[in-house]
Amino acid sequence: MHNTRKRALNNLIGLTLGCAVLPLAAQAQTPADSLVMAWNIDAISTFDPAQIGEVVTNEIIKNTCDTLVDFDPKDESQVIPRLAKSWDISPDRRRITFHLNSGLTFPSGNKATAKDVAWSLQRVVLLGFGNSATLTEYGFDKDNVTQRITAPDDDTLVMGFDQPYPTNLVLQAIAANNVSTTLDRALVEQNAVNGDMGNKYLTTHTACVGPYQLMRWNAGEGVMLQANKEYWGAAPKLQRILIRHVAETGTQRLLLTQGDVDIARDLAPDDLRDLDQGGQVKIEKVLKPQLFFWTFNSEDPIFKNPKVRLAMRYLIDYQGLASTVMPYLGVPRASFAQLGAYGALDKDAGQPFKLDLAKAKQLLTEAGYPDGFSAKLIIGTLPHSAPIAQSTQENASKIGVRLSIESMANAQLFSRVRGREFQSAMMAWQTAVPDAHGNASRLVFNPDNSKEAKKTQYPSWRAAYFDPAMNRQVTDALLEPDAQKRIARYHTLQEEQMQQGPMAIMFQMYNTAGLTKQVKDWTWNGFRVYYAVAAK
Repeated sequence: MHNTRKRALNNLIGLTLGCAVLPLAAQAQTPADSLVMAWNIDAISTFDPAQIGEVVTNEIIKNTCDTLVDFDPKDESQVIPRLAKSWDISPDRRRITFHLNSGLTFPSGNKATAKDVAWSLQRVVLLGFGNSATLTEYGFDKDNVTQRITAPDDDTLVMGFDQPYPTNLVLQAIAANNVSTTLDRALVEQNAVNGDMGNKYLTTHTACVGPYQLMRWNAGEGVMLQANKEYWGAAPKLQRILIRHVAETGTQRLLLTQGDVDIARDLAPDDLRDLDQGGQVKIEKVLKPQLFFWTFNSEDPIFKNPKVRLAMRYLIDYQGLASTVMPYLGVPRASFAQLGAYGALDKDAGQPFKLDLAKAKQLLTEAGYPDGFSAKLIIGTLPHSAPIAQSTQENASKIGVRLSIESMANAQLFSRVRGREFQSAMMAWQTAVPDAHGNASRLVFNPDNSKEAKKTQYPSWRAAYFDPAMNRQVTDALLEPDAQKRIARYHTLQEEQMQQGPMAIMFQMYNTAGLTKQVKDWTWNGFRVYYAVAAK
């Protein structure tokens, strides 16, 4: 074990370009200028802001690429200046003019201008990958985006909208989102292949303005970020962020307690409890806008029936799981609008379900399945996925529902679900805004249910769920000018979705981590983790 730990850490440090490995005497102490994390990062598939859809990659990119505005670390409902030092709103709320900071420079040495920002935003729409939905839902498309997102000079960006959308929502949803990452257009276009606008290059590189830059990603091994010497803002306190891929929670605990890593991100509930009570390491958690749910493919003859989907909700032991599997990982939640979001139902109204086998049996009988049915359930490697799936499987068997569970790497799970190659699946989804519209626009609204549309960043599309009436309700709530009426619309939408929606939402998750006492100023909220302010 002694030599194994040393080799593992040395291999991670070896991700730095030309960095020497640690001497033997330091085998159980991380470098003073580096933050070393153990994390299951098998979901990473690209670093292109136009495509990123995984929580882990989203966190990494937010620390390598600044956005136009940022979430206030102390109040996630508020946005603060970032690349844009200020912005003006037109009286009709259809135009936002951003004024950029001066002295913005890419790691390549190229000057960053508003023209790079405009091109980067346009690029997301023109490529048409999943994240294009972040802009298309606000009226931008391939035909108009170059006219509606413009840079009249190097320091000014103008965004014009087709509707008077809520300004704070637009700032959160677009200006604070990865899509407003400012790419080094000259460098990216230099590395373009067959007109892909640098997509292949950005699979394994970052090329943006931010406190860190990606130096290397070795799939199945780790990620290394290096402080950006050209950064315009406050210099990061630590020179490197080293993220080691460790899938096993027990291994993460061992590495943490023996000092081989500074932070463990995927500790199991028992480990978190033991470590918290033992006092050897610090346990920190913050409620995040991530929901863990059981999603059903509505193309399947069984799960197409809303009564079957409702019955499945009554097979989940919300309270039992909350007290055993989830104490440090999440809180029961059945509504699509996360706690803390504008328009969200409160704690009780947003979780009206409990384990009720008789109710589930009644609903299945009404749906035409009095003797139950057989179905497949696929899960990933999140530490809580297996125990939740197994608990539900056991409850289901009591009323004749025979669930077969298949476990796989997260990347494979995402691929299967995004390709609609599943019957049912348990997984997580995280919105990018503290507003009920964030999840209403993805978990309820479906702009085009055809397979050819490939709306992979819409969990509603993945579940083949399409309801024109629900689509209209989502749009009406978004454009409702009266604040109280807008909240009331979202309340109604949540109540209806809990009864007939395409997924049984079970928990709202915590972001939880175990930290050695060396780590100082670990800063996060529900929407961001701020690597640059961490110290040792």
